[in-house]
Amino acid sequence: MDYKSLREIPVGGTCVVVRLHGEGAIRRRIMDMGLTKGVSVYVRKVAPLGDPMEINVRGYELSIRKADAEMVEVKEA
Repeated sequence: MDYKSLREIPVGGTCVVVRLHGEGAIRRRIMDMGLTKGVSVYVRKVAPLGDPMEINVRGYELSIRKADAEMVEVKEA
């Protein structure tokens, strides 16, 4: 399988979360935002300078920093 980080998914792309990297409070914060294994994510838009990016997850819109998106491993849907 060819996995990428959430940061690499282009605008308009859909993907499925495979696993989360990071540890402790950072990992917990990402999970609290709804980014857990098996959930579908749609990339809505990216800010002009590339940070943050806006995604749709579990029916709501979420802005996530590039550094956090880098820790989310996904596969394209």
